[in-house]
Amino acid sequence: MNVGKTLFAQVMEFVPWKTFGRIIERHRGDAGVRTLGCADLFRIMAFAQLTWRESLRDIEACLSANRGKLFHMGLKNVPARSTLSDALNLRDWRIYHALAMRLITRARALYATQPLDIDLDATVYALDATTIDLCLSLFEWAPFRTTKAAVKMHTLLDLRGAIPAFIHISDGKMHEVGVLDFLPIEAGAFYVMDRGYLDFARLFKLHQAGAFFVTRAKRNMNARRVYSAATDRSTGLICDQSIALNGFYAAQDYPERLRRIRFKDPESGKNLIFLTNNTTLPPLTIAALYKNRWQVELFFKWIKQHLRIKRFLGTSENAVKTQIWCAVCTYVLIAIVKKELQLDASLYTLLQILSVSVFEKTEISSALRPDPSLPEMPQSGNQLNLFEI
Repeated sequence: MNVGKTLFAQVMEFVPWKTFGRIIERHRGDAGVRTLGCADLFRIMAFAQLTWRESLRDIEACLSANRGKLFHMGLKNVPARSTLSDALNLRDWRIYHALAMRLITRARALYATQPLDIDLDATVYALDATTIDLCLSLFEWAPFRTTKAAVKMHTLLDLRGAIPAFIHISDGKMHEVGVLDFLPIEAGAFYVMDRGYLDFARLFKLHQAGAFFVTRAKRNMNARRVYSAATDRSTGLICDQSIALNGFYAAQDYPERLRRIRFKDPESGKNLIFLTNNTTLPPLTIAALYKNRWQVELFFKWIKQHLRIKRFLGTSENAVKTQIWCAVCTYVLIAIVKKELQLDASLYTLLQILSVSVFEKTEISSALRPDPSLPEMPQSGNQLNLFEI
């Protein structure tokens, strides 16, 4: 890689620009555009994510201060705030969604051999949603409550490498369980979710598609025991049962038997009741699968802390979705860089290095490898360490 290029330019080389160009042509993204096309907008949004710019004025000032380096970013000049605002509102967000899915496909292939904490060959997904609060007077298209607006980011996280395999952005009123209606189902994969997704009709469709699910039972679930397997209570297992649903509608929604596992968490002392349609895995493996669901919660916390999706640069639906998808593209792109260059540093460390050195003209693999001779700084107890991938 040419060491005469800035770090930002070297990171951008990992973007599949030919594929991105075809995506832009398919959506006619640059039709009638004279300045700041779709590719330039992505470069600016990626720059804003990497350098933590939080407003259009902030982006403009930072680019103006480095006007002599814009050519090395792939930009001809500094876009005005109004031009950038118009681009966010008018460039179709589906273009950046398609780019994100292309990058996700590449990243998942790179992390396919990443080991899980569980001895399991199957693909394991964690499903959850996070709410991003907005101002109702500015974001009228995203109603949530009487005095509040919000968008929800429904995410299916591949636990091998913590790469999002599927993301759906909706307004705040959409219930989490509704995403099961259009979730891509992979036969043989495990879908781990909390009890907010306990809808027997939707879970039965997932079962019929040949996939497995692991979730928690609600307290008022009406079911009868059909068979009990022997358990070793010294491991925390209380029971491993085959059950049938008693409720009239529930039995129609899920006419087959379910597996119910009651487990006492040794750390919290709580009794947890898991439901699954898998009958072959050991019960402790089912409990461990559900414990790994916490990775999707950490993913949400991580991107909210380290990517710019809590403060939006535009108020329209298109602008918000464009910014979110560009943030996802940036996250996955750095994960690809880390794997391609076989870097040992965490994604947090890589983003910190890039945030202060995007205009440095050093070889990227050297710049992103911390000097081993320097003493390690103690990390804050609040720092998330999930992404040591």
